[in-house]
Amino acid sequence: MVHAISKTLIVKIFKQMVRIRKVEERIASEYPEGKMRCPTHLSIGQELPAVAVGVFSMKKDLAVSTHRSHAHYLAKGGSLPKLIAELYGKVTGCSRGRGGSMHLTDLDCGFIASTAIVGNTIPIGVGLGLGQMISRNTGISIVFLGDGSTEEGSFYESVNFAAVKSLPVLFVCENNLYSVYSSLSVRQPKNRDISKLAQALGIRSKKTDSRDILSCISEVKNSIFYVRNCKKPFLIEIETYRWLEHCGPNCDDNLAYRPKRELESWKKLDPLSAIEDLLLRKDMLTKKKIDLFKKTIENEIDEAFLFAESSKFASENDGYNDVFKI
Repeated sequence: MVHAISKTLIVKIFKQMVRIRKVEERIASEYPEGKMRCPTHLSIGQELPAVAVGVFSMKKDLAVSTHRSHAHYLAKGGSLPKLIAELYGKVTGCSRGRGGSMHLTDLDCGFIASTAIVGNTIPIGVGLGLGQMISRNTGISIVFLGDGSTEEGSFYESVNFAAVKSLPVLFVCENNLYSVYSSLSVRQPKNRDISKLAQALGIRSKKTDSRDILSCISEVKNSIFYVRNCKKPFLIEIETYRWLEHCGPNCDDNLAYRPKRELESWKKLDPLSAIEDLLLRKDMLTKKKIDLFKKTIENEIDEAFLFAESSKFASENDGYNDVFKI
């Protein structure tokens, strides 16, 4: 397969991935201070799927996500200061301090909602696709979900509805092999293929691996092109891997729910490191330029945390704003 991925695009993807990685690492380092009182589900190691989707999406596209949503939000064009402020529970957060890490909403960038309930945003994303179709909008709906969501009834009902109505919905299944501490082997029948499952439900699909960076980027590009131009649903399953614990800033290999050396084998093929090596090897970027960019990102993150720290908490009366009253 020829991967029609330009130098400019690869550099853009690399920079976005570096930004998200450093944001998540900073959250992990600051979290023990106790100022972020919400649970956090970090995406360190899983940056490529979010960024690949983000670079090919448009502002008019609408996205929904899961409890692990920081990368999806930032890659969709979300505000970094608003994200950090939300984690601090401040009124300047993207959800005005009410949602925390797992409930991000920002209409300015088309990021409609994320939620802690497994599979809960899948039907919402399909509803958004229905709205796009009815309004004849050229935007699409992007539904981020994990492998665990495919065990929920909402997944089957939503895919079926999207197929029957030919809705412009892209289902992005990030398969990181685990749901909390349970592997696929104890949750799903042996040899079940999520992408083939989607085909059986009546929509086209493709499976790819984030460790094969150019192929993954190319397949994401193709899937978005299909949904946007054919006005039909599509599911792309992307194999990926989280480095840290399910919920929180720490490593949890002491719990022994993952095979020894599994994490290390994924780290050796880290997509972010692979893209950086590619850029250096092909003389697309120099080490000096990469270091300078990383420093710029660190300064941006510093400013975002200062913004969050200096922002105010909501007043008592703010709790009654933007809610339905009877």
